[in-house]
Amino acid sequence: MKADEPDVTGVSDLERGRRAFRRGRATRSVLISLGSTLVFAVVIGFVLLNSPGWAVTRETFFNPEYFVAALPAVFDGLLLNIRVLLMAVGGVAALAVVLAGLRSLRGPVFFPLRFLAAAYTDLFRGMPFLIVLYLIGFGIPALGFTTSIIPVALLGTVALILTYSAYVAEVLRAGIEAVHPSQRLAARSLGLSHYASLRLVVLPQAIRKVTPALMNDFVSMQKDVGLISVLGAVDAVRAAQIQVATTYNFTAYVVAGLMFVALSWPFIRFTDALTARQQAREQIGGLV
Repeated sequence: MKADEPDVTGVSDLERGRRAFRRGRATRSVLISLGSTLVFAVVIGFVLLNSPGWAVTRETFFNPEYFVAALPAVFDGLLLNIRVLLMAVGGVAALAVVLAGLRSLRGPVFFPLRFLAAAYTDLFRGMPFLIVLYLIGFGIPALGFTTSIIPVALLGTVALILTYSAYVAEVLRAGIEAVHPSQRLAARSLGLSHYASLRLVVLPQAIRKVTPALMNDFVSMQKDVGLISVLGAVDAVRAAQIQVATTYNFTAYVVAGLMFVALSWPFIRFTDALTARQQAREQIGGLV
């Protein structure tokens, strides 16, 4: 741009220099990251390929023939995991909102409800999920409420809902408490009831604040769905166990693990993107 021409873009030469410097730093960082990753991969590959037991490990865990043979059965089991996950997500969302709402109630008259909600969350957050699976999966049929056989997938779904609703409820409660009290007071001043102000004003802001944490709980629940195999459900993990017991080769476990990773990876990346977006929004105007 010539000195006598006006700057129609509104960007000064100093700002252009700063942007060029940032682009150069970004390119340099990407090249360094690629180089260090390549060096790390070469070192790890060299160590693995030259280890004394690599040949046996490759044949036992990474056999292509057994990998292809295990794919259909493990994939059919994964479909059961996905069905259980989808049913559990709805139940967890509904129950967690109720628990978080009960814990946010004000006034001494609601103390019993707050106490019950707090006791519930403390109980199921402190108890291992595997124990909950055993108690629900074997305890409910032992009560004899029905003579028909209860599907183990349903029992596993109930255990998931009971456990993860406690975690999600605490996340939602933290989000509700993070909303400034003036928002609740403004809603009440407009004539909204406690329930309406919570549903229309407070809860939408709370969910926006804790979305990354909620996504992390969802990813954790995706992995724990595989534990329903202890109840006898033929899911991806149980299908892999059957393949291993048949072939005496552990490659089917690798197949199941990779399928769970493929199921979780999009949501993990989505969580990271949401976290980065939230941090960038909060830091607007704070960068020098």
